[in-house]
Amino acid sequence: MDLTQIQSLIRFVSKSGASEVELETKEFKIIIKTPSSVAKQETVIQQVPMGGVMPQNVAPAPAAPAPAAPAAAPAAAEKPAEEDKYITIKSPMIGTFYRSSSPDKPPFFNVGDNVNSGDTVCIIEAMKLFNEIESEISGKIVKVLVEDSTPVEYDQPLFLVDPS
Repeated sequence: MDLTQIQSLIRFVSKSGASEVELETKEFKIIIKTPSSVAKQETVIQQVPMGGVMPQNVAPAPAAPAPAAPAAAPAAAEKPAEEDKYITIKSPMIGTFYRSSSPDKPPFFNVGDNVNSGDTVCIIEAMKLFNEIESEISGKIVKVLVEDSTPVEYDQPLFLVDPS
């Protein structure tokens, strides 16, 4: 596999949203891992020749630098205490998050709106199927945690709801 094919594979994996891809042939094995967190980090690529021995003319890949610690660590420590009183509506599947039933319609709910148990709060498209996601709790929408038309993962927080 040449460099352009590997680069094409990396672009494909990053666009697909997959967190890990393995490709194995008789000559080599490539593992591409991307972080599953929302924070953007570098993609890690590991290419290991079959047989477990690195050829003499190939240098090992340099180690990726560790990501810098966030500058706003004290503010982040205060936020969870404030958000502990809220209940999170999470994504039940992987797909694309939509706040409304179509682009020309208003969102199902906005910040400050009251939601009842069983109300449709968003739509998640998965494999060309549009799945209505219903709230399991009643309360007031405090925060929308996902941008419209963006990919979401299983169990990813979508909304914060104040149940009081």
